Amino acid sequence: MNGLEAITDWPVPTVAAGWARADDHARTLGPSDRPFPLASVTKPLVSLAVLVAVEEGSLALDQPLGPPESTLAHILSHSSGLAPESDGRNFLPDGSTPMTKVGHRRMYSNHGFELLGPAIHQATGIDLPTYVHEAVAAPLKLAATTLTGSPAHGATSTLDDLLAIGQELLRPTLISAETLSSATTPHLPDLPGVLPGFGRQDPNPWGLGFEVKGTKDPHWTGWNNSPETFGHFGRSGTFLWVDPVAEVVCAALTDREFGPWAAEAWPRLSVEVLKAASDS
Repeated sequence: MNGLEAITDWPVPTVAAGWARADDHARTLGPSDRPFPLASVTKPLVSLAVLVAVEEGSLALDQPLGPPESTLAHILSHSSGLAPESDGRNFLPDGSTPMTKVGHRRMYSNHGFELLGPAIHQATGIDLPTYVHEAVAAPLKLAATTLTGSPAHGATSTLDDLLAIGQELLRPTLISAETLSSATTPHLPDLPGVLPGFGRQDPNPWGLGFEVKGTKDPHWTGWNNSPETFGHFGRSGTFLWVDPVAEVVCAALTDREFGPWAAEAWPRLSVEVLKAASDS
């Protein structure tokens, strides 16, 4: 038993799921080499590339980005005040019109992440898809991971690649352990906000591109995931979490959009995965 048996009953046409430790082979079930749209699981991938740029000195977490008084760190942690999407009515072209004060509330913002592409290009002279490939995908040998659209939700990957990203986030090689720790520690930890799909959370902790479980309830991970667990889920029915206390990473990719089925199924899978990992 590897903890993955529950996915055989998921109400989805296709699912690939797996888990691994940092230096161990992955346990998988389903087509682990099939590419799926990541949707918002794109954000941790792009955030990792941004952190590489920060360590290289091309970007700085305290540099201005977005509305007045907002920084790169505010954008990554969804605390810039920008609304989820830009519809051309609520924002100026440069994204400088927030819906709430900077650092006042956790407002999940795809629009904020759209600003990362121009920021990377201006700082490095490299477009964001190429930078993600050169800074993350190529060094980690992610053969099937590509960013072809929005930095908020435009990447495609496989289970094999996603688990490799998770393992990198357990034992980083692309960035320092100190940088990773800072990025996965809640930024402005007491901010309230809405966790998409799970309602208002107070507090609603978030790191720099990574959602942090904290004391959130309900949540898409298991009851036995540590509060330090971080990761992301996507509307396309995908998720990736990393539990640094258990030292386990888990991911699932499906071809059914997120909904009540996922809010029920994902925590159960997470519980069984952690039980299997502790027994192995």
